[in-house]
Amino acid sequence: MSNVSLGQARVIVDNALQIAREQGFRPMAIMVVDSAGHSVLGLREDGASHLRVEIAAGKAGSSIGMGSNSRVLAKRAAEMPGFFSAIASTASQPFIPQTGAVLIVQGEEVIGAVGASGGTGDEDELIVVGGIAAAGLSYR
Repeated sequence: MSNVSLGQARVIVDNALQIAREQGFRPMAIMVVDSAGHSVLGLREDGASHLRVEIAAGKAGSSIGMGSNSRVLAKRAAEMPGFFSAIASTASQPFIPQTGAVLIVQGEEVIGAVGASGGTGDEDELIVVGGIAAAGLSYR
């Protein structure tokens, strides 16, 4: 199984932050995780609040852990709150099924996930998708 490289993660994060600045979004934190949910690269912009890194990590971790983008997971969590609460309380890593994270795909293989926190869920998702595209990768 392949994993997102540090070089790819840098491109994703740098470009996601550039998009956030161009759009005038609030200060962001971004976390890239590999296919096993391990941190590859996380950054918090100056002015981003304290929990932003943990939230971004929880979004990315839930996305890779459940094999789905976090927009879909947020919908599922609203439909099955008991099940998702149980996952969050037993997961070995932060688990936050809220919009703002997507899977990173190379070819047909999921190689990681990236999550953002700082804006609305739609803003968070917009910047990570743009970062992935800048790295020449795709997302789900």
